[in-house]
Amino acid sequence: MASVTVIGAQWGDEGKGKIVDWLASRADAVVRFQGGHNAGHTLVVGEQVYKLSLLPSGIVTGTLSIIGNGVVLDPWALKAEFDKLTGQGVTINADNFAIADNCPLILPLHRDLDGLREQAAGSGKIGTTGRGIGPAYEDKVGRRAIRVCDLAHLDALDSQLDRLCAHHDALRAGFGQPPVDRAALLADLAEIAPFVLQFAQPVWKRLNKVRKAGARILFEGAQGVLLDVDHGTYPFVTSSNTVSGTAASGSGLGPNATGFVLGIVKAYTTRVGSGPFPTELEDETGQRLGERGHEFGTVTGRKRRCGWFDAVLVRQSCAISGVTGIALTKLDVLDGFDKVKICTGYRLRGKVLDYFPSHAADQAAVEPIYEEMDGWQGTTAGARSWADLPAQAIKYIQRVQELIETPVALVSTSPEREDTILVRDPFVD
Repeated sequence: MASVTVIGAQWGDEGKGKIVDWLASRADAVVRFQGGHNAGHTLVVGEQVYKLSLLPSGIVTGTLSIIGNGVVLDPWALKAEFDKLTGQGVTINADNFAIADNCPLILPLHRDLDGLREQAAGSGKIGTTGRGIGPAYEDKVGRRAIRVCDLAHLDALDSQLDRLCAHHDALRAGFGQPPVDRAALLADLAEIAPFVLQFAQPVWKRLNKVRKAGARILFEGAQGVLLDVDHGTYPFVTSSNTVSGTAASGSGLGPNATGFVLGIVKAYTTRVGSGPFPTELEDETGQRLGERGHEFGTVTGRKRRCGWFDAVLVRQSCAISGVTGIALTKLDVLDGFDKVKICTGYRLRGKVLDYFPSHAADQAAVEPIYEEMDGWQGTTAGARSWADLPAQAIKYIQRVQELIETPVALVSTSPEREDTILVRDPFVD
């Protein structure tokens, strides 16, 4: 049986939730392998709308859903999301949900530090969600994190708290804040521990078992490749690796387990927060894309910046992540445009580039080179076969896959699960 790894090939918000939900209905296990509760996935199943930020998308279908060790876990955010979904009738228990016991925790002190840094940064703000994800990853690599397994040994936490508080107290003092209240932190952890520990286990072992049994495993990425801490628009990136290779290290399965890599690609481009955006449209066209695409963050509610499709960026993302095929989403947002444009290259100080440079100053200075195509007046919304699409929309799709040098595997034509054109089945190919 094949496995599938789903990643965003732009700056996130590509519509991964719907695609992962569609694939999860055919999978035996769904795994989150990086990020935190800054990931926003909206699922529409019939008349019901589910908004997820931490739980894997398979949970709404009862599919085995796992939070891997590559995730940083806010246990209180998890409890709130758990309560919300169970209130919507979703069943979540130890049979269909598991958390890696070596998963690092996001603590209140991480949220504090995240907010203090952004407030002090002024014009240098990165635009984080303020949820403590970055500081939690810092403590993980700094070897001072408190992990899920530590919740079962709170009485032996003194030495770890010494290391953690020595670091954070110094930072807090620099911002004029009091030291960490260790007693309050321990009390909070003791209160949340029973809820988290009922799901904690060595998930690498469980995943290896289900894989040997022939299960179909779906690896669910968060954010997008252009926010990868190594390969993204640094420093305006997230604090984890978002590329497909992280599915192996962030789940406990080897690199040969990731299978078909499906890159989710929006038919235009959006970005939330600060950072370079070569094709951004700050005019009526950009406004129209945002309004038609309902471009507001699932988690933050922040308005997304909008622009034309950037084939250079997506081609780069597909190469870096070894994308096998893409899922093109939100094609219907382009319905009714007389003309549509695709960025095919950049000009940088008189030189033509076919890639996105690494330095922030160069990224901010590039000018897009556009190819213009005729739009289409018919609708693509709800299409489930090529025959349902206007001819010019098909030409647009074909040109996209030529420019990004990666074939289209799926086309999503609405938020509804079944409004999908299947070109190549990731679980078969």
